Amino acid sequence: MTRRACDANSARVESSKPNRIVSTRARWVFPKTVDATTVVRLVREAGIATWAAEILVRRGLSEPEVATKFLKPQLRTLSDPFLLPAMDAAVMRVLAAVENRERIVLYGDYDVDGVTSLTLLTRLLRAYGAEIATFLPHRVDEGYGLSADGVARCIEEHRPQLLIAMDCGTTSVVEISRLHDAGVDVVVLDHHEPKNELPPAVAIVNPKLGDDFHYLCSAGIAFKFAHALLKRRPIAGFDIKELLDLTAIGTVADVVPLVEENRIFVRAGLERIAQSRWPGVRALVEVAGLRPPFHAVDIGFGIGPRLNAAGRLDSASAALELLLTDDPARAQSLARSLDLQNRERRAIEAEVLGMAEAQITSLYDPGSESAIVVGGAGWHPGVVGIVASRLQRRYHRPTFVVGFDAMGIGKGSGRSIEGLSLIAALVPCAGLLEKFGGHEMAAGLTMRQEHFEAFRAAFAEVAGGMLTSEDLQRTLRLDAELRLDDVNLNLLDEHDALRPFGTSNHQPVFFTRGVTLAGEPRMMKDKHRSFTFRQTRAQCRAVWWNSADEPLPPLPWDIAYTVSRNEWNGRVDPQLELRGVRATCA
Repeated sequence: MTRRACDANSARVESSKPNRIVSTRARWVFPKTVDATTVVRLVREAGIATWAAEILVRRGLSEPEVATKFLKPQLRTLSDPFLLPAMDAAVMRVLAAVENRERIVLYGDYDVDGVTSLTLLTRLLRAYGAEIATFLPHRVDEGYGLSADGVARCIEEHRPQLLIAMDCGTTSVVEISRLHDAGVDVVVLDHHEPKNELPPAVAIVNPKLGDDFHYLCSAGIAFKFAHALLKRRPIAGFDIKELLDLTAIGTVADVVPLVEENRIFVRAGLERIAQSRWPGVRALVEVAGLRPPFHAVDIGFGIGPRLNAAGRLDSASAALELLLTDDPARAQSLARSLDLQNRERRAIEAEVLGMAEAQITSLYDPGSESAIVVGGAGWHPGVVGIVASRLQRRYHRPTFVVGFDAMGIGKGSGRSIEGLSLIAALVPCAGLLEKFGGHEMAAGLTMRQEHFEAFRAAFAEVAGGMLTSEDLQRTLRLDAELRLDDVNLNLLDEHDALRPFGTSNHQPVFFTRGVTLAGEPRMMKDKHRSFTFRQTRAQCRAVWWNSADEPLPPLPWDIAYTVSRNEWNGRVDPQLELRGVRATCA
């Protein structure tokens, strides 16, 4: 059998399997052939390796000037912030409030995006000399966004004349109408999907109401708003670049596409973290045990979870105080406290995950289900999103996890797979829900326990109609073929130029055919495997995380992997991190 026929047959056999919820071996999807002339031109004019040029062409970056802009993102290429919808009206109203010394309250969400957005704008408005109050709703008692209870407490505590809703507010028609009737002006800085009716705010700065910048999260919008304010009224000595670390943290943690200006924010912000002006950021780096150079994964698994920990279990006020304090000792104390809360969160998460897994085992038909909906009384609402994310990755199904309180009110969080917009899928289920909102890939909802079974059935039916059998099959998408002797320090340098990795700019998955072993595989901590691969004269070390139960085919193998730097005793070597292995076709 030829190599091409082998690859095609492998894909055909895998795709003929039933749509199983149980974890199955992924179908390898090989990269499409690209125009050789375009690749050669990109190699020559952008000065990059052939494999990198092929990846950029496949990702729609075939023109040398476009590819260079992607590889070398520059702050000076950021667009005019006044291109965002309603930006001019929002800037005019806020500057008037600053000049007239009105009572300004920043009302944010309790996740990382909301907290960093609040911090960023608070820092800037205080530099203008404004008296700023901040408000974060309590996740359990008041719920997400501009809830009736949250707004009532905010008015009672702060009596705002201008309320700036950050990372929320686009769909809060009733709540903002009440604020308007009470004489409170509202400016919304948000990125969530709008519905048919918009609230009566002075201005709603939301990219989804325009034709561009749909990839921005609220931290990115807050930075653009800060840029607009400073263009209209500069502050002597204020360096907007000092806000980029906060922007990067919010952007990565909110899992928005790392493209265009998000890519600029995150690349520049990661560099800024190393010399952050803010004691809270420095304390988080220390307590998470991170060291430069920083990558997006350091935010996703180190900084983000600790900032999220407080808001998941109680109030996010400690996370906000950490980022706003200028006292290094206070920052250290708060960072250590958040680290402890994050450990507590992991224990609660593990308990809920175990109960969810038990429900899946007992309730779901692995041959026919297109979605997962699980829930239970007492499941902490602060961890349902993380559990949903873990289940979605494990079973490759759109997933909702719902936790019900003693009154039978459930707070749920969902995560999707490519091919299904959660918001679109929830619209036909709206009659079973108290409220819902979010994005295509992540959404939240509130429901009554008596509607849970009906919602489970309705959502599964909707998902089944929207997803194809191909959507439901786990795939391993490969980006470029290498030989083992291609894996060297030069490759690592060019690989790093593609960073930051994340949504819409995933880390390249390479593959190499026909490798053998230079020794027996070693088990690490009873769950990981270590290998030394050989191909002709070249050798390379590899690890396969959480692979203890994975069957190993007969040698030789084709291997799929990402690359990383292995630093030990002052020496840097490339290391492969396996994503899959298969027997080499003859």
